Amino acid sequence: MDPQWIQAILSAVPAPLILVGADDRIVAANAAGEAILGPGQIGRHHALALRQPALLAVIEAALHAGARAEAPYVIPGPSQEVSYQVTVSPVRLGQMRGALCAFEDITEQELVGQFRRDFVANVSHELRTPLTTLASSIETLKGAARDDPPARERFLSIMEREAARMSRLVAELLSLSKVEAQERQRPTAPVDIAGLVDAAAASFRPAATEAGLRLEILGADGAPRIPGDADQLTQVLQNLIENAIKYGAAGDRVTIALHAPNDEPMLRIDVIDEGDGIEPMHLPRLTERFYRIDDHRSREKGGTGLGLAIVKHIVSRHRGRLDIVSAPGKGARFSVFLPKS
Repeated sequence: MDPQWIQAILSAVPAPLILVGADDRIVAANAAGEAILGPGQIGRHHALALRQPALLAVIEAALHAGARAEAPYVIPGPSQEVSYQVTVSPVRLGQMRGALCAFEDITEQELVGQFRRDFVANVSHELRTPLTTLASSIETLKGAARDDPPARERFLSIMEREAARMSRLVAELLSLSKVEAQERQRPTAPVDIAGLVDAAAASFRPAATEAGLRLEILGADGAPRIPGDADQLTQVLQNLIENAIKYGAAGDRVTIALHAPNDEPMLRIDVIDEGDGIEPMHLPRLTERFYRIDDHRSREKGGTGLGLAIVKHIVSRHRGRLDIVSAPGKGARFSVFLPKS
């Protein structure tokens, strides 16, 4: 068959295609296939361009045994790998024999699969410790502490704390699932953001006072109404204020500041603490599920590692963004940017 016809047929298909001839050389490829091969590979031996053994083996089988088979093919990238499932079929075009390699991009499926595996592993890990603690406490209460009232009270307090921790984890998992399900539906109801800030701050004033912290609100007067989901924005404010109080020290100040200049399309809410600050290497990962800077300290304070992930998804649903600025010993500033209209 005329090579131009072969090229025209391959080019009509959007998926990456590469044709290998009986002499083991690459005969043709469409534009998507050439992007995988790289420049200057047509006419060269296929093993020089497609260097992964699994794919080379099925190409050999198609060329010399007429077998149709599949193989994975992975291209490393700067941030993540691109994964393909390659179907290699023996073909005959007139007098010419060869092997046609059809590439299917399965990167998203691979990422979803890895996400699910990581998610199950993380949830299992988070539940294992409180369940183990509950089981051992129950065993002790049924045995050595059965007739020891002080010990019984101590173990019941431990059980209550661990049950509350599991309950919070389940509640935040459900909240995260709900937020993700709604992420493409931008809320449009007008929201009094200043009122939400006042209410969220009021709910944490007792905790701040108990921790020896001052809670201060700036810029609430004159803040405009914005389109949003009041319940979810309240959750954002509560998560950020709670974190600021959690990691502050007695005598520190937690500031919630609203900025809404008339010439800017976005309203900004800053939640600023004067705590220990965060190492730069942790900042890009703070909104990942279950990511904790200090795992032991976070667990002691009742953290689940999901709060900032929930914040990120809620802010994304509102078509806004979350910025985090911090340095060791200089506290942290969490800034939420929300469209005014």
